[in-house]
Amino acid sequence: MTLGTRLYTWLRGQEVGRDEFGNRYYRDKTGELRARREKRWVVYEGEAEATKVPPDWHAWLHHLIAAPPPPGGLPTRKAWQKPHLPNQTGTPNAYRPPGHDLRGGVRAKATGDYEPWTPG
Repeated sequence: MTLGTRLYTWLRGQEVGRDEFGNRYYRDKTGELRARREKRWVVYEGEAEATKVPPDWHAWLHHLIAAPPPPGGLPTRKAWQKPHLPNQTGTPNAYRPPGHDLRGGVRAKATGDYEPWTPG
């Protein structure tokens, strides 16, 4: 977090909640100025990575819902929905298709249903 963000949060921020990743969410405690929407922001736990914001909090940050989500998330979550997972690109948990260098680099043989294009 930069010094400016830390100072602005200390002077004007009102914490409204935290998510399961430790991110803290704030709104401007001075209220709405003129006809503008209230300012909302997140202070990330650890590295600032936008994919670490769960969908419930994303909706609140972007003014799609009026009230911050309750602890544990919104009650509209379906049983088949998986828990939110930040982007895994660049980590050991990243998806690597068969034949990827980090999965051995060996692809399965073609099944015979492929014919390469030849010009002419």
